[in-house]
Amino acid sequence: MPTRSASRQVNREPELVIITGLSGSGKVTVLKCMEDLGYYSVDNLPVDLIQKFGELVKDSPHIRRAALLVDIREGEALKRFPDLYARIRQERPCTLVFLEADEATLLRRYSETRRPHPLGTEESVVRSLRRERRQLAPIRALAEHIINTSRFNVHELREFIAEKFGGNRDQSRIMVNVTSFGYRYGVPPDSDLVFDVRFLPNPNYIPQFKKLSGRHPRVARYIRSFPQTTEFVQRITDLLVYLLPHYTREGKSYLTIAFGCTGGRHRSVMMADEIRRRLSRVGFRVKSTHRDIEKSGT
Repeated sequence: MPTRSASRQVNREPELVIITGLSGSGKVTVLKCMEDLGYYSVDNLPVDLIQKFGELVKDSPHIRRAALLVDIREGEALKRFPDLYARIRQERPCTLVFLEADEATLLRRYSETRRPHPLGTEESVVRSLRRERRQLAPIRALAEHIINTSRFNVHELREFIAEKFGGNRDQSRIMVNVTSFGYRYGVPPDSDLVFDVRFLPNPNYIPQFKKLSGRHPRVARYIRSFPQTTEFVQRITDLLVYLLPHYTREGKSYLTIAFGCTGGRHRSVMMADEIRRRLSRVGFRVKSTHRDIEKSGT
């Protein structure tokens, strides 16, 4: 999900940033990043103390801004958070950041860390995650910023938060991920824009290209040699250069643009890399990924 722009969001820089979200979504990483940015940071503050904490921040001559983390560890007390947050927002500049990630990403992170889910070990991690998602849904609905961290590694997440909340950040920039995929393996679920390039000539039927990918110069040159490729690239570039500033104004901080061919190895790969280069040249912050490039077939 994108970062959200809302009419209730205040224009002043927030004195208090409240971080919450799903377990395994990167909340502690974000809190540490906020601390590095100069925010007085507190982990796992009891819900009933949040309002008092906000008053202390407002009255303290030594604390200009603060960040705190509240999550499912609060148990039943978390049900009181929505009403409490509404009162806090009436008193001072404040923003709520909700972190989440796709279920597959969260399960992978749990398998790598081998940490138990905060809801306990009496049920599987996947059931705990789904129960947690349901319980946090009312809080998620209040968030000014909803950040899906599935596409971020730790360093990218820290960079994103630093640009969002750092004092010298450029809020007009949007992070763009241009990815390639194969339709035979399914459309990436986190795609914001999807373009089908299966109408382009298929290098898979050229014996010397079959085992190469769209990143190989010869394969890329072959795909570009057709007039429909040239026209498509230019039209898509023009469309994206027009769209991206509008997405930014609507509050999107990152966008995934997906190009798909049959197997995700040749045409979509070449197209994703080409669009990444073109958007970078006109000043957008772009990276490219290739989900299915190592899989067999095209």
